[in-house]
Amino acid sequence: MSELTVYAIDGLTPVVHPDAYVHPSAVLIGDVIIGARCYIGPCACLRGDFGRLILHDGANVQDTCVLHGFPGADTVIEEDGHIGHGAVLHGCRIGRNALVGMNAVVMDEAVVGESAIVAASAFVKAGMEIPPGMLAAGVPAKVVRPLSELERQWKRDGTACYHDLARRSLASLTATAPLREMEANRPRIQLDLPGVAPLKVKKGG
Repeated sequence: MSELTVYAIDGLTPVVHPDAYVHPSAVLIGDVIIGARCYIGPCACLRGDFGRLILHDGANVQDTCVLHGFPGADTVIEEDGHIGHGAVLHGCRIGRNALVGMNAVVMDEAVVGESAIVAASAFVKAGMEIPPGMLAAGVPAKVVRPLSELERQWKRDGTACYHDLARRSLASLTATAPLREMEANRPRIQLDLPGVAPLKVKKGG
């Protein structure tokens, strides 16, 4: 794996567990703590130059996400927390096994409960609490309803996919030059992840 983009500030250096994968284009600054089996995607920015950022084991932060917080505040993603592409977290807490959808924003002192889901593009205002196992959606976000067991399983399957991606990336992702043309009979990436599909497709709609 290429050298990571990591910066110390005021004597604080990011901490990355050896079983975590951080893409080299991601940026880690200062008081950032990343646990085992975490995945940090391309161009994610984790700025621990004011408050502390803590990612517990198995959390994933996907491409172009931004994590930051005010001085003295912690931004926390608990075990198996799942942060979709382009989301912004600022001084909030994401509970165990919770999901924050693509391009959602979760503001200061908000709490997303265990196994809850914040829908894509939602805005969770400062101080809001989303109870465990609930779906929140909208701008500003409102608690909509309890999650179905199908939705809960879909989330667990998706997070397992990112656990696997962290392992695959540590084992085989390398910087390389592009090919000039596509090979004949080019293979596809083969994954045995039957539960990983758009939720609408899984519902049959």
